[in-house]
Amino acid sequence: MNLAQRSIDVIRAGQSPSGAYVACPNFEQYRFSWFRDGSFIADAMREAGELESADRFFDWGARVILSRPTGPWDARYTLAGEPEASEWPKLQIDGLGLFLGALRRRGDWSRWQDAFDTVARWLGDHWGEPCVDWWEEREGIHAVTLWCVGNGLASDEIKREAMARADDRLDGSLLFIGAPELVERVEQSLVFDGGVHRHLEDTYYGGGQWLLLTAMLGLAKPERAAECLAWVEAHARPNGDLPEQAQGHLLHPETYDPWVERWGEPPSPLLWSHAMYLRLHHALRDRR
Repeated sequence: MNLAQRSIDVIRAGQSPSGAYVACPNFEQYRFSWFRDGSFIADAMREAGELESADRFFDWGARVILSRPTGPWDARYTLAGEPEASEWPKLQIDGLGLFLGALRRRGDWSRWQDAFDTVARWLGDHWGEPCVDWWEEREGIHAVTLWCVGNGLASDEIKREAMARADDRLDGSLLFIGAPELVERVEQSLVFDGGVHRHLEDTYYGGGQWLLLTAMLGLAKPERAAECLAWVEAHARPNGDLPEQAQGHLLHPETYDPWVERWGEPPSPLLWSHAMYLRLHHALRDRR
């Protein structure tokens, strides 16, 4: 099976007519669109030559942003772009920074200039305030959140602050920063049998290895790229779907069944997993 093409097909199928990317179509809690996931997915689709798909997501994000021009904006919305009323954490600014960063990498973002400027102004005023982290578990000021915002605003000041906070917690998301010393720390403590865990306290579905983080390891450390790509491919479902996690090495196996009883089987396919697989696949392709 051509898993890169399968990933494109899964992402296309998971894109709403509104332009929003659903996080996971088969998992009730994830049938929404996140700025965080969607920005990674749009980036991957642009690299795959699927610019029209990426632009439709940017259109969706711009509509959401301009519907509330004074901010703040939620982490996730319905596929139609409406706020949702659950208790899910709302303020999570990494996705906003990632949205700006994805537009920068696209190149010409004049079509979304109003939304870009609106978010940039708001982040410029609020980047140092507490919010929920990447995993929507802790409130505070987080290294990777600041890195996402610093990238989006092209701010060396905010990136320096991100690095200054990188010792606060060992977390797989530090791979996104990509600094060699942070990658080494993640490798030493969070990589088991080739797959990357989120953090040592992770009890979500037992604390398995995340496919998207394993792809990020390959992107952050090119000498491991082929190995990480093969690991992700080995954990694809028979139909080519990529799940959120692999359960081969659980940090807290006693918590797996309670999560299944609460929410059902773990999410699959996770569009963010497919996006990071595509990013790593493209990186290896471009080196040849």
